[in-house]
Amino acid sequence: MADADSVVRLGIVLLGTAAAVVAGALVFVVFPTTLTDLLGVLLVLVTGLVGARIATNAAGSLAPSHNVAEVAVEGPITRDGGGGIASAPTGPGADDIVEQIERADDDRGADALLLKLNTPGGQIVPSEDIRLAAEAFDGPTVAYATDVCASGGYDIAAGCEELWAREGSIVGSIGVIGSRVNASDLADRMGVSYEQLTAGEYKDAGTPLKEFDEDDREYLQGLIDDYYDQFVETVAEGRGLDEAAIRDTEARVFLGSEAHEMGLVDDIGTRDDVEDRLESRLGEPVTVTEFEPQRGLRSKIRGGAQSVAFALGAGLTSAFEGDVDGLSFRR
Repeated sequence: MADADSVVRLGIVLLGTAAAVVAGALVFVVFPTTLTDLLGVLLVLVTGLVGARIATNAAGSLAPSHNVAEVAVEGPITRDGGGGIASAPTGPGADDIVEQIERADDDRGADALLLKLNTPGGQIVPSEDIRLAAEAFDGPTVAYATDVCASGGYDIAAGCEELWAREGSIVGSIGVIGSRVNASDLADRMGVSYEQLTAGEYKDAGTPLKEFDEDDREYLQGLIDDYYDQFVETVAEGRGLDEAAIRDTEARVFLGSEAHEMGLVDDIGTRDDVEDRLESRLGEPVTVTEFEPQRGLRSKIRGGAQSVAFALGAGLTSAFEGDVDGLSFRR
């Protein structure tokens, strides 16, 4: 099957290149009478190269050379990958990663999904979006933890059929954290007073300039507890683990070898071992292609602006960013 696909791809490339060269010759050499022969030849060559590129792309779509799609989740998980103009740029955002997985699912050649994880976690809903996309992939899904697969990263792994790690990988942190900046004392010293008009008793709970009272703490802790219950249920269902055993980890992290003994990881091995496993599942030699985000010019410019802003020190203001009125929730 692989040899037949190779012949088809080669045929498409040769046919496309030849067609482009003939078309270029007709357009730039035969019909025009005012162009010099040298210019015509150069234009024919350029047209041929363009045609070869188009034919190569067409060959890859009609007769793919790969059978496994690889998508990487690296760095803190955020919605758009930037975290804000004043925050440190991260890897591709969750929306980009979901789009990569969906493209892989639609790809004719991608019979399996290899999800490479190297992330400490991040925002809750974006992490869940990536997990749901992995769950929806039509074919075997294998997650491979390299350095770190923690918190939101482990949430994503729960959406895959298998999780592999290295012996020294950091795995776990099945928990939720909520944080806020308490700037009330600083505001007092600077002579800044807090005045806010709200409708609803807990609308301003967690606001940095307001003193954190016990009612606010109990309310916000309830939200964190609810997020934690959801996380535990997700992991228990996706990884086939007992909820009590998950809670007993107390959100600790473990080396890959220990995580394997605890059932948090299915197997320990190198990247080659993971590919061997996929080969066994597919019943044929594995060829992996990496799917990358399709980012437009606007997105690239925005990412560059974020990098420059953070390099100039704007990241200091990120301490005051939060998801809910100054309080940040993440896995």
